[in-house]
Amino acid sequence: MRVGHAQRSDGGWLTGTTVVLAPPGGAVAAVDVRGGGPGTRETDALDPRNVVERIDAVVLTGGSAFGLDAASGVMAWLEEQGRGVPVGPDAGQVVPVVPAACVFDLGRGGDWRARPRAELGRAAVEAAHAAGDRVLEGNVGAGTGAVASGLKGGVGTAASVLECGVTVAALVVVNAVGSVLDPGTGALYGELALGRTAVPDAARHATAHERLARSRAALGIPPLNTTLAVVATDAALGPAQAQKLAGTAHDGLARAVRPVHLMHDGDTVFALSAGERAVRLPELNEVLAAGADLVTRAIVKAVLAAETVSTAGGEIPAYRDLYGR
Repeated sequence: MRVGHAQRSDGGWLTGTTVVLAPPGGAVAAVDVRGGGPGTRETDALDPRNVVERIDAVVLTGGSAFGLDAASGVMAWLEEQGRGVPVGPDAGQVVPVVPAACVFDLGRGGDWRARPRAELGRAAVEAAHAAGDRVLEGNVGAGTGAVASGLKGGVGTAASVLECGVTVAALVVVNAVGSVLDPGTGALYGELALGRTAVPDAARHATAHERLARSRAALGIPPLNTTLAVVATDAALGPAQAQKLAGTAHDGLARAVRPVHLMHDGDTVFALSAGERAVRLPELNEVLAAGADLVTRAIVKAVLAAETVSTAGGEIPAYRDLYGR
């Protein structure tokens, strides 16, 4: 798997697109949508009852439903590579199936019409194609304009090799109506769930609380958000097993953001399997548990990697600036 980002944060822009690119041959994919206000494209194709067996890329994008147009640029690039569902006798006669989901970040840079389009999607997939193993985090790609209850959100990743030898990884875009912070202490819910006890100084928390209140007021729009995730593994999963992985990964979201799955969220998790490691039932359970844990870890990393931004509406502070980390 490769990850690429493209974004703009100048001239009224504060948004971007992230692409997860499967290896040649594609990946078995599934999706689980639990937010009440999702913005998605081609997710019906991932229903195990339908004809599509593998996909070549997943797009996560800012721009709300307008930003889903970024997937068109990814489709065009994949077609040029001859990647997609064969629909004719010639090798180049393919239709790439590119599932996509969006976060709400409209107007956060000052220009309501500054949103990802096909060219930004192409830039993100080209970046993914050229990428190595390192994945950029924080204010990049679909996390460029991300906010979680007045706090700057962003992109985070986490990965683990299980005892059975299977690799599981997660990428998230943290952009939630709910909070990632314990309101009483400022500690990150995700760190508490992972058994860490980094509780901020009380005086610093009081100051941070005031800055977050100003940030929420400055945004001045309804709390329309959405947290997105992609969980990938080299375990050989079938469509139904991938569907289960996408579902259990939502548990990791619920541990790190409270509340979740609201009517103003579009919380969506994709699962990808592109490996040949056969797993038995006990090992599958390990993969499912790891998916949830890694989503929690990735959310924590996204919040810690995010950087404070100043917009036309005011400042959106980052956790590390508020709490000195």
